[in-house]
Amino acid sequence: MSNKVKCSHILVEKQSQALEILEEIKKGKKFGAAAKEISTCPSSKKEGDLGYFTKGMMVKEFENVAFTLNIGEVSQPVKTEFGYHIIKRLG
Repeated sequence: MSNKVKCSHILVEKQSQALEILEEIKKGKKFGAAAKEISTCPSSKKEGDLGYFTKGMMVKEFENVAFTLNIGEVSQPVKTEFGYHIIKRLG
């Protein structure tokens, strides 16, 4: 298991929004384009790219999922204190 991962994410307020976005991505919408358009996180300017991070740098719920994804895999919505995240592992 790697001690650091590189991820992008999309952050929205409601689970229903997150599920809608996830469907669009499954139908071929580019993750980065969706992040730029919809995400409420400042990382949206970089297509959701959070860069590399190690354990302890992100909230627990986010981290637990990020570290279990395979490269290129997109998560189901993950609820944190900030809202709902869709996470894509990049590296």
